Amino acid sequence: MLSEVHKKDIDELYRTSIVQQTAFWSLVKKKIGQESLALNFKSPKSSLFTNANSDDNIHSDVLVIIQQLNNNDSIAYVPYGPELEPGNEFQGVFLEELSECLRSFLPKNCFMIRYDLCWEVFWAEDRTFFDPQGNLIGEPSVRSQEMRLNFNTIRWNLRKAQSNILPTNTLYLDLQPDLDTIMGRIKPKTRYNIRLSQRKGVVVRIADLADLGIWYDLYKETAIRNGIYLNDIKYFEAILTTKADKTKSPAEVFYLIAESNHKPLAAMFLIISGNRGSYLYGASSSSNRNYMATYALQWEAIKISKEKGCREYDMFGISPNKNITHPLYGLYKFKMGFGGEIFHSLGCWDYPFDAAKYNIFKSLELRTQGFHIN
Repeated sequence: MLSEVHKKDIDELYRTSIVQQTAFWSLVKKKIGQESLALNFKSPKSSLFTNANSDDNIHSDVLVIIQQLNNNDSIAYVPYGPELEPGNEFQGVFLEELSECLRSFLPKNCFMIRYDLCWEVFWAEDRTFFDPQGNLIGEPSVRSQEMRLNFNTIRWNLRKAQSNILPTNTLYLDLQPDLDTIMGRIKPKTRYNIRLSQRKGVVVRIADLADLGIWYDLYKETAIRNGIYLNDIKYFEAILTTKADKTKSPAEVFYLIAESNHKPLAAMFLIISGNRGSYLYGASSSSNRNYMATYALQWEAIKISKEKGCREYDMFGISPNKNITHPLYGLYKFKMGFGGEIFHSLGCWDYPFDAAKYNIFKSLELRTQGFHIN
């Protein structure tokens, strides 16, 4: 299935809309102490897709982040990769072969690979798991998912991770129409809130490193309010200062602040990569929420993405459905107002090389945040 697998310079990673598979992302991770490697491979279409009309080879690559857990052990993490997405019936065999090929390039103390797959769920066309309006209402059991993905593999070694790291449900907005059409697709209540923010005098500006403290104050407030993991400020400094313009897969970062009378109300990071604008991080103040600053931010990010030639905008992270008890339901309600199409991905899957160490890792993951992966 795979051939000519070889390591290459990070700078040579192919251009992609997936920020987490770019040279830019590798350089961000390097600034916070995480090493990475890039690997190239090719595969004939016939081994990836049913009814392939040619046997031409597809050339692709993958970015792997090496995360040291302690003095002896490490894991390999593939964020939203590999980008190449085979047909459903070939996915497990492809991942198994890719894992075994990657093995020789990984550190000797690396006992597993974790793939954070952005591939669409293989039950996307099964109406059993959706209501008549197309809302996801369930998914196969973990056992069923593992049986499905391991079908036709040799080792039956792919394991569904106990939790996901990057969002598995997102919303993509089509940016190809003109702005008036895009605005027209936004739900009336959201359109009203965008215009209300303008009437309230909310202004969105592009900020820089000098204003990073504003972001972090809002971010800490948001993290405490919502009980989410808190990254160090150096992480966001790395995102804001990293330049990958001389690589094949650069990205452009916009740090946006929404203010009223010079008072910061909300902020976000927009990253342009390939033909996509991605909303990766956002924060807001608990005060003056009636100013609708977050709506102004998103509309500005959409406009910037459109101006930069993006064909789509990734809202990045919502609950899978309208279940009000889900911790991300608030984001679902907010982001759905902007229109777009929901995309459900497979999430994290593990390929262990050392079963004993992997089982210990799984038990520690359940009990502690000590092995937080990002």
